[in-house]
Amino acid sequence: MLKNFTSSDKLLFVAALLSLLYSETLYFLGKPDDAIFIGIWVPSILAFGIYLRIINNSKNG
Repeated sequence: MLKNFTSSDKLLFVAALLSLLYSETLYFLGKPDDAIFIGIWVPSILAFGIYLRIINNSKNG
């Protein structure tokens, strides 16, 4: 399953995961505003990864 992912896919997934974990950490440390700000990066990072995959597939296809 992981061989379908490129290195950029893996990098973006790790970035989204780290953003989520950092957001949760900030929330539990009592900084909910900062946590929400960081937390909204997650869907943006994943959407950017989807965009890159679509662009790459349209160039190859």
